Amino acid sequence: MRTIILATIVLFQLCSLTGQTSLKEINLEKGAYNVGFKHYTMVDSTRLYRIENNFDNQLVNRPIPISIWFPATTENSNSEQLTVLDYLEILKEEEESKNLPNELLLDWFPQLGDTPQNRAHLSETVNAMSNANFSEEKFPVIVYAPSYQASSIENFALFEYLASNGYVVISSPSRGTDTRWLEGGTTKDMETQFRDVEFLLKEIQKYEYIDLDRIALMGFSFGGLSNAITVMKNKNISALVSLDGTDRYNYPVLEKSPYFDLDRLNVPYIHFAQKDIPEEVLTRDNIPAELNSKFQLYDSLEYSNAYSYKFHDLTHSHFGTIGVLFSYRDKRQDKSDAEIMSSYKLLSQHTLQFLNATLKNEESAKEFIENSLEKNGISKNLVSKKIKKSLTKEFDYNDFKDLALNQGHRDLIPLYENTVAKHPTLKLEEGMLNNLGIRLSFNAGKLEQGINVFLLAIHIYPKSANLYDSLALAYFYNQDDKNAIANFKKSLELNPENKHAIDKLKQLRE
Repeated sequence: MRTIILATIVLFQLCSLTGQTSLKEINLEKGAYNVGFKHYTMVDSTRLYRIENNFDNQLVNRPIPISIWFPATTENSNSEQLTVLDYLEILKEEEESKNLPNELLLDWFPQLGDTPQNRAHLSETVNAMSNANFSEEKFPVIVYAPSYQASSIENFALFEYLASNGYVVISSPSRGTDTRWLEGGTTKDMETQFRDVEFLLKEIQKYEYIDLDRIALMGFSFGGLSNAITVMKNKNISALVSLDGTDRYNYPVLEKSPYFDLDRLNVPYIHFAQKDIPEEVLTRDNIPAELNSKFQLYDSLEYSNAYSYKFHDLTHSHFGTIGVLFSYRDKRQDKSDAEIMSSYKLLSQHTLQFLNATLKNEESAKEFIENSLEKNGISKNLVSKKIKKSLTKEFDYNDFKDLALNQGHRDLIPLYENTVAKHPTLKLEEGMLNNLGIRLSFNAGKLEQGINVFLLAIHIYPKSANLYDSLALAYFYNQDDKNAIANFKKSLELNPENKHAIDKLKQLRE
């Protein structure tokens, strides 16, 4: 299976026709914001890594190169407009070939290729500016996981487009556990990449202009697979975007993760898929025909609104800017450059609409993603679409606990009453509330929150001697003797044999 997946991923490298494209012809119209860009390297001290081109076998703390695009202001800065070559300099660094002469760059990397058309791309200007400052607002953020062993900048045109429309995008390269080399799309590779994504989820907390309540993950190819596990493992993700992700092609790798839990993938999910692979390619490259139709993750989801698009003019490599601009064309299946650029633009626009709907709650965007293709003015010759609506999951104790935590365990009785009105089957067990109240009460600085939980529990279970005893103990350790005595007495009224209350009352009276 590994061979099959890798064949699908690198299919575009086996072809013979070069493309003629440009950023100008893709024509992704800039949004309301200028775009800032910066690149730097952080270190993950919890993991070791070997930089192969150092030729010394020395282990170092794992370097995490970071690229970030953001809505920017260029006032009072020495900002300069970047070029495609500036991005490829980052590719060199991340591929551990920083000292490679630029005249060898296109020949060195197989995803590029030294052609007159590709050489022309190097001087193309991009929208991003160096040395720019963040616009002083709170912006939602997209954390991006690249394709198999790819650079953080592989989709730079899409990132600039999103940043110009009010998003921060942060990315790091896809690399192996111990070196830059992945093992071949294994579960170990996937979990290495999702740890890198989690590193970025921590990194964004440093930025005051990022809204940490509005986070989406986006991944291309193997990055889509890794992000599916990241969502299952982290509860603070609001949406998931898969750009022809391997979550479609290699579901068994996903299932092998110890964090695999479909019920936890409960955020809005959108998957953009490549065109059907022609019979000639399936046969010659030994690719199973079921990859054109089988989509086990999408079919298995129950608790997320899921959207599936198939772009009939895009093959796998064309879901990234580098692929659109630089990759060789496969004469067996690739469309014309004009069709590829047009569909990449359409892909970018759909991505923006989905993010506007899920992270910005824009009504027009929510209508767009729910509409039929025809209603949105899109031909079925270009795209096909499926929508799968979420089942209603029973609201339980853990869901209520999250709501209570979000409001600092204040005003819990009205929260409970309002929640029960919406979810009549909600059952908060006495023991669960008692345990939560105790844990909070004996956690430094959270005593008042624990008392609030006990007050809610007594509201629900007014005849529980044990709850009054726990509440009295919380007051006792808060040196509130009056309320401690009153609640120990109430506990004894309900259970005269409560020796703990008898002993504590005696201690308080002495």
